[in-house]
Amino acid sequence: MAAPTCKMAARPLRGFLTCISGTYLRNNVNRRLSLTIPCSSVLIAKKPEINAVSPWTLHGAVCLQRLPILSQDRSPIEEQFDELMNQMELERSLLSEHELRLLEDAERMSRKQAEDYDSDDEYFLDQDVITAQDMEDSWEQRLQKFQPAPRHKDEVDMDMSSVDRCLGDSLVLLAKQQVGGEELWLLPQLQWQAGETLRQTAERSLASLPGDYKGRFLGNTPCGVYKYKFPKAIRTELSVGAKVFFFKALLSSRGSSPPESGAFVWVRKGELHNYLKPQYLKQVNGCIIDI
Repeated sequence: MAAPTCKMAARPLRGFLTCISGTYLRNNVNRRLSLTIPCSSVLIAKKPEINAVSPWTLHGAVCLQRLPILSQDRSPIEEQFDELMNQMELERSLLSEHELRLLEDAERMSRKQAEDYDSDDEYFLDQDVITAQDMEDSWEQRLQKFQPAPRHKDEVDMDMSSVDRCLGDSLVLLAKQQVGGEELWLLPQLQWQAGETLRQTAERSLASLPGDYKGRFLGNTPCGVYKYKFPKAIRTELSVGAKVFFFKALLSSRGSSPPESGAFVWVRKGELHNYLKPQYLKQVNGCIIDI
């Protein structure tokens, strides 16, 4: 009787202990959750205000490039290679119709000079005969009258504001702009305005040029960025410096009125170091298409 009595007494005690442990765990978990997870209203009330104003001024610039119009002058190695290829082509080629006609005319003249020449054998005796040599002489006279346009014009090539200079090279447009108290040669640029993309800013800077230039932009992504700080005299906590984003564009058309002389220049890649500062030049060189 002792064993069953002990079991009956242990059952209520086990249930009591289980109830106490379960109640303690639930209260402990709820207490931890209430401490670690605040209410959404508390989060909203304690959320700090974020200032979205950037201390950097954004600009969009366009690297407007005029591609070569004429083929570039060949180097001495290219001249020698071209002469070699022409000689090989001449040695391997067949006679043309004109060269065959020259041989026929020479054979006909030799027959006329022979002692046993019979004029009845020539079926074109009563016709005006134009030999191949006569045709070559007429072509030579026309060639002497033809004057090709010069590849280089000193008076045009020296005019840095002319888009027609150095037709065999690629040119880049630079504009003189006021930065602080200093005038600098830069790519055409304007300050970004709220509500527009950086490419739209670059397009607006191109449209603002007085020469009425139009370009074909190559993509929506900037090809480079240049960051600089303002002089200490005008620098503030809310205006530290500027970031200029470059966009590539190829000149597609231009207006009839030339731009103001001295405000714009068209320069070759090798002439950029005469106008741009070294750090700015480093970024611009990465945007130029080498053709």
